[in-house]
Amino acid sequence: MRFGLALPHYDTSLAGRPYEWDSLKRVARLAETSGFDSVWVSDHLFLDWGKYGGPDEPQGTPECLMTMSALAGVTERVRIGSLALCNDFRNPALLAKMISTIDRLSDGRLEVGLGAGWYEPEYAAAGIEFLPPGDRIRRLGESLQIVSRLLEGEVVDFDGEHYHLKGALCRPSPKQQPGPALWVGGKGDFLLRTAVRHADGWNYSWIGDFDGYRERAGRANQICEAEGRDPASFRRSVGIYLLAGDDRSDMERRFERLAKRTPPGILQASNSETGVSWDEFRKSNFVGTPDEVAQKLEELAELGVEEVVFTLGSIPFQLGDEEDVAYVGESIIPALDGH
Repeated sequence: MRFGLALPHYDTSLAGRPYEWDSLKRVARLAETSGFDSVWVSDHLFLDWGKYGGPDEPQGTPECLMTMSALAGVTERVRIGSLALCNDFRNPALLAKMISTIDRLSDGRLEVGLGAGWYEPEYAAAGIEFLPPGDRIRRLGESLQIVSRLLEGEVVDFDGEHYHLKGALCRPSPKQQPGPALWVGGKGDFLLRTAVRHADGWNYSWIGDFDGYRERAGRANQICEAEGRDPASFRRSVGIYLLAGDDRSDMERRFERLAKRTPPGILQASNSETGVSWDEFRKSNFVGTPDEVAQKLEELAELGVEEVVFTLGSIPFQLGDEEDVAYVGESIIPALDGH
């Protein structure tokens, strides 16, 4: 099993502070030196925390692919991934060119996660049509076909429902051959079927409980069999909110620090310093000592999960404190390797 870190790249997502490139760069390097296998960036024009109970004010963020390109230049070993690129933001022929370029700049360290898009406010703000879910997923399916063929070196003619290309090509080709892995993020049956047909693997983010993931993983196997694909060839990764510590006292300390640095309404209530109790948090999140975490992740490994992407916070791509990165790298990952 490999281990990735969801990098904090939104306003308020690193210890409650506004986004800064120097901070993001420092965290990526810390993840690399601490033993993580990969670092991941999400793709939004802006985002708000209303879905998670927090404020609905837009949070700024740098552009995903440009950030991944910059990360390629300041790291040496870790793989650099998107979780996940919004398909509707970019034409697939342009996207293939950008993927190939970053893969070469990173010396073949790129992982590409793609999704159908879900956050309607950014579509409206940018004047991008927000189609019904089924149409967005069909667009994603066509895009996956185009991108994979271009990365494999084909000159592509394509006449689909949503995209029409004639003589598209992607040169120079990516460093990785036949190209970087293409992951699809999502949970529904139609999206799973699209991933099984056109992608290398599937990401499920974020896990709330194992029962939910276990059911979806079983459904993915059924769809593979119906589509004539060996389920073992359909790669699996998951995103997990993690809070870990040496013992209860250490975990409570880290939780209290995280609560203070999390936007109001998520872990903090207006009438108290911490609105979610420690016991409530433990029930709905991935919490434990290194050995306890290792035991939980063994269950995911048995379900075929090959990579876990940790968010060390309570909302996506949040980091309560840089100390937590070093702790996971130096205490959690070695414990996992020993199981």
